[in-house]
Amino acid sequence: MTDAVTDPTLRAAELLKEHRESIDRLDAILVYTLAERFKHTQGVGRLKAEHSLPPSDPAREARQIERLEKLAQEAKLDPEFAKKFLNFIISEVIRHHESFKK
Repeated sequence: MTDAVTDPTLRAAELLKEHRESIDRLDAILVYTLAERFKHTQGVGRLKAEHSLPPSDPAREARQIERLEKLAQEAKLDPEFAKKFLNFIISEVIRHHESFKK
């Protein structure tokens, strides 16, 4: 009689299930983290609109990209992917800020 420990196919299926469960948990963390982040950036957008500040801050954006690239390297994540991801987020934040300005 074989079981999941000795049958390679059953063991692979179990490992696949564990990986997918972890991925599902991490996806939830990403979504909730992004939601929290956007709550704060919307607060920034409102402040900028109230005080007639520009929606974009290129100097801060450059610092953030540099910081994220360093974090990505430390985390063994492709820095180019991290940069693209942050640029996408920044473009969304600016879009939100511009909508508060109107």
